[in-house]
Amino acid sequence: MFPKWFGDWNAENPTNVFGPAILVGAVGGALFVAAMVVTYGQPFNDEFDQTGPRGTGMQIAAMTRSVDPTIAEYYSEPPYELEAGEQTAGELYENVQVLGEVSDGNFNRLMNAMTQWVSPDEGCTYCHVVTEDGDVNYASDANYTKVVSRRMIQMTQYVNDEWYAHVNANAEVGVNCYTCHRGQPVPSEVWFRIDPVTQATEGWASVQNRATAMSQSTSLPSDALYRYLLEDNRITVHDLESRVPGVPGEGDYASIQDTERTYALMNYFANSLGVNCVFCHNSRAFYDAGQFTPQWATASLAIEMVRDINGTFLEPLGPVYPPERLGPVYADAPKAACKTCHKGYNKPLQGMNMTADWPELTLVAN
Repeated sequence: MFPKWFGDWNAENPTNVFGPAILVGAVGGALFVAAMVVTYGQPFNDEFDQTGPRGTGMQIAAMTRSVDPTIAEYYSEPPYELEAGEQTAGELYENVQVLGEVSDGNFNRLMNAMTQWVSPDEGCTYCHVVTEDGDVNYASDANYTKVVSRRMIQMTQYVNDEWYAHVNANAEVGVNCYTCHRGQPVPSEVWFRIDPVTQATEGWASVQNRATAMSQSTSLPSDALYRYLLEDNRITVHDLESRVPGVPGEGDYASIQDTERTYALMNYFANSLGVNCVFCHNSRAFYDAGQFTPQWATASLAIEMVRDINGTFLEPLGPVYPPERLGPVYADAPKAACKTCHKGYNKPLQGMNMTADWPELTLVAN
């Protein structure tokens, strides 16, 4: 088929065709895989949670973690049916100042649940007085814990009613005593005012550069929770541009100290919910309110809610507590913040409905 000279030349000049063939095959295979990935998607892609409108690229890596261990200890019981002629707690018992319109059966059902949620080891006598002959005087207010518990019931009803938009932002969830207490008489992650944290300095320097629980073990200011979750101060940074006119702390310009307090508060939020900044903010437009995620609005409601319950319910209880229950510096009452409920999860108890079995705690008596 080919002339003799061509065969002789090939014999004298052998060519390795395997290298080019492998290269062409590898390039062709890569192009084929790329085409399949574009067409059908990356099969090993990480999972993401969408945090904003479709098409905006607002997403975060899916928050997968172990189940909150306190869920297993949660006690719940469906409401009892009303019996014909059944009396209310207010009609049967003395000194029932809240829940008086609840039926006898459901009143005692709730009291049992509160014992499981708050004082499973101490039992009913954590709040109620034991007399000298060993009986329990349920009507007495001699124990401060009973006075506090009554106020906490009112606070729980208030949160489920007045702050419905926050506690039910994503689904019907609400709160009850277990949301914060988790089987402990004193909830974890309550806080007290502790500034100044140094004695050798005054002013700005006295509230920072020392790792405390309030600063999340950083050098950021330790008074952010007091300034922003009890006092009604504006949460803001100095300015979003560099070299702007004006003096920090004067007029519309936030002080540099308030800017660092804001960073301290944001750091606290992230640790409380087990998330990072982009859970609420859009990383490509960090300060553009029009591009915040829906979670930002939920968090903004939470700030107002925490300020409300701290100022209305928790701080005024200071005179009721014994000295050992008060703060170490100002003898102030224990107060709540994000971590008191969330415990490091973006949804407390990972979104479990806490009011489904407890309408008594939603201001709907039965």
